[in-house]
Amino acid sequence: MNIGMMKSLDAVIGRLAAKLLARPGMKAKPYPINTILLIRPGGIGDAVHLIPAINAIKAAYPDAVIDILAEKRNSAIFRLSTHVRHVFSYDRLCDLFQVLRTTYDVVIDTEQWHRLSAVVARMTRAPMLIGYDTNERARLFTHKAPYSQDDYEIESFFRLLEPLCIEPREVSRPFLAVPNEATQRGDALLGELKGRAFVTIFPGASIPERQWGADKFGKVAEMLAVLGVAVVVVGSGDDKGHGEVIVAGTAGLNLAGRTSLSETAAVIQKSVLLLSGDSGVLHIAMGLGVPTVSLFGPGRAGKWAPRGERHIVINKGLSCSPCTTFGTTPPCPISAQCLNDITVDEVFNAVAVLLTATGGLSSACCKKEWIEISNV
Repeated sequence: MNIGMMKSLDAVIGRLAAKLLARPGMKAKPYPINTILLIRPGGIGDAVHLIPAINAIKAAYPDAVIDILAEKRNSAIFRLSTHVRHVFSYDRLCDLFQVLRTTYDVVIDTEQWHRLSAVVARMTRAPMLIGYDTNERARLFTHKAPYSQDDYEIESFFRLLEPLCIEPREVSRPFLAVPNEATQRGDALLGELKGRAFVTIFPGASIPERQWGADKFGKVAEMLAVLGVAVVVVGSGDDKGHGEVIVAGTAGLNLAGRTSLSETAAVIQKSVLLLSGDSGVLHIAMGLGVPTVSLFGPGRAGKWAPRGERHIVINKGLSCSPCTTFGTTPPCPISAQCLNDITVDEVFNAVAVLLTATGGLSSACCKKEWIEISNV
């Protein structure tokens, strides 16, 4: 089922069901808590940011088993967590029915706005139902949590854990674990580089308003090649053509369309830095502890951008941005100027500074070559 159809169903069936279903009765917190279900429809970024909360649940309830009800498009992320027992697909009816037949002590709906997931949570009949109170979905939970568009998303997910007496905590990185078979496959694909340091570039985006442009990424790749740094492009099959543009004229490697999500994570883990727009792949790099340079425009950098000294966020901060709310970006009347105003020199300089700071390049090389190239 595609994203548009899911949203249409939610607007009609989800809204109606959320109003008609009986409110759950308030019950005491189950003890012991043996089984927990987290519902996480949506994209890759939401799934990545949920992993620290899963880790915190496991630390607080080490004997409990944790299942995930996700979507096909983000379910693979939970294979990068060591604390998840089963991953079910929200958009596969057989998986959905299996979840509804399973008894859970706690169900946490981590969706921020849409209602269908709240309806599913209510239908599990778990004694403890936790979710955000952003609209009429709130009436389907025994425990409600506030949600703000201004809060870092990892912090927002921790708010859902307060009814379980789990306090927010410092998130250590990496918090994603790449499976051994994916690591081996990644090593094989990277063999052509013969051990050279490389920057990973992800040129893709979920919507056109978040695409910076393959030609601009390609110019950054050419400047990095002068420094002796290779470029590896990752992405889906749709990004393959962009990858060819980016690596043209360099000794780069285009892996777009050639890796699974776990294998993409394995490639990123080997790189010295990821360069990307506001994307799910960006969040994977953050979860792996890999330095990032990210380009933000329509998206909410305060909520989604990686934090810390190992991450540089480029955001022009126009008066009309960010314009994305609850995952929906309106059509842009000025052709995403917030993103298109970001220059190649700005991006290259940020990459060079971060590579120097994190040891990806020697300081002497960077100081000499970076100044020469950026002044061309």
